[in-house]
Amino acid sequence: MVCDFFLSETAELADVVLPVPQWAEEEGTMTSLEGRVIRRRAALAPPPLVRSELWILAELARRLGSPSEFPVDPAVVFDELARASRGGPADYSGLSHELLDTEVAAYWPFPVGSAGTPRMFLDRFAHSDGRARLVVVRPRAAEPVADGTIALVTGRLLEHYQSGTQSRRVPELRAAAPGARLEVHPATAARLGLVDGGLASVRGALAAVVCRVNVTADIRLDTVFLPFHFPHDESANLVTVAATDPLSGMPELKRTTVRVEPVSVS
Repeated sequence: MVCDFFLSETAELADVVLPVPQWAEEEGTMTSLEGRVIRRRAALAPPPLVRSELWILAELARRLGSPSEFPVDPAVVFDELARASRGGPADYSGLSHELLDTEVAAYWPFPVGSAGTPRMFLDRFAHSDGRARLVVVRPRAAEPVADGTIALVTGRLLEHYQSGTQSRRVPELRAAAPGARLEVHPATAARLGLVDGGLASVRGALAAVVCRVNVTADIRLDTVFLPFHFPHDESANLVTVAATDPLSGMPELKRTTVRVEPVSVS
């Protein structure tokens, strides 16, 4: 079971999809990348029969006979978050909807009695001695690219955001970038027999995707680029490797060895 306001490719796999409000249809807060906690107010009413996730949790608890009480008021839930986070790294204990309604510039950590933290680690780091911990990283040598293969990097397009669940539903954005296009340098395209606008197969260790070719001098000769905003047979994650960094746990999405071949259309 999932809660979503779009039938995304992930939601399509669920047995039950419950419609929930979008961010502009419900009260709450949001925290920006700079750590500022911003009061979010409903700008319009959700469609009929749409219920908030708080209502859904409360109703599930009631139907399952849970002895706990799940509030449906976002302000009450936020107050509980503030109490639960007290003393932790992300301390919200000094915040409330009432305070945020004054449009105060509130940056977490915001303990009770403080004025917030506009700049993290200004005087000390979050260790007992206040000093930073520096970790030595020794990058391993890149594996040589085998004959007939090329390095693939994945990333974003200007027109789309993340999985594209929302941006691919905007007509203007969809018209500007309707599908995945493999960026290839002109010299590389000539070597591989690719033509601008033609189809190419991009094959990784376990699977392959088929997409249109975008011949551009904006990319290196030894690299091709594929965006990650598109699902199904155009999904870049079908060809990326499963390796992760041993320290950070970040996936190695920026360097995958693939075979690229033209696809003829009969």
